[in-house]
Amino acid sequence: MTSAGSGLTLWQTCALSLLVFTGASQFALVGALAAGGSPLTAAAGAFFLGVRNAFYGLRLSQVLALPRAVRPFAAQWVIDETAAVALAQPGRRSARIGFVVTGLSLYVLWNLTTLLGALGAEAIGDTDAWGLDAAGPAVFLALLAPMLKTGVERAVAGVAVLLGLGLLPMLPAGVPVLVAALAAPAVLWAEGRRRGSERRGDR
Repeated sequence: MTSAGSGLTLWQTCALSLLVFTGASQFALVGALAAGGSPLTAAAGAFFLGVRNAFYGLRLSQVLALPRAVRPFAAQWVIDETAAVALAQPGRRSARIGFVVTGLSLYVLWNLTTLLGALGAEAIGDTDAWGLDAAGPAVFLALLAPMLKTGVERAVAGVAVLLGLGLLPMLPAGVPVLVAALAAPAVLWAEGRRRGSERRGDR
């Protein structure tokens, strides 16, 4: 329904879930499109959010040790959930089973619910009248909130929100999300300076 609210057709919505199997990136993309951003900036924001999966893939390649011919297909299922399940297993065989079962079940359910949601959006007609433009940011925040466990992570999120909202009136739609990515290096730099000062003060 969120994709329908951003102007995507039924087939575009389903293709997006089939090809971009990572929730945060999908919601970032449709959210930027819904705000009037260009496809390029929307795709760039989705790309940066999906980069973390590449780091999961580096670790999973060692744990799973899949045949070379299978790896391109397995890469489609490298997400938070499959990585967590596979890495929690005691051995390679159980890690492979956990990865496949989790990836297959989530991929099928994700695409099925995408289809049902898109059909439902077509059935209700004008999605703007139902306030579905707010669904994307709301779902994205719901996905993000449980991941903010440390003070540094919460600081990064807070600075990113300030940058994104502060630049929203001044930059084209979708660009503030890209600029908000600077929150992570800025907070990490400040944290490094703080720890360095504390170490010097202890001497």
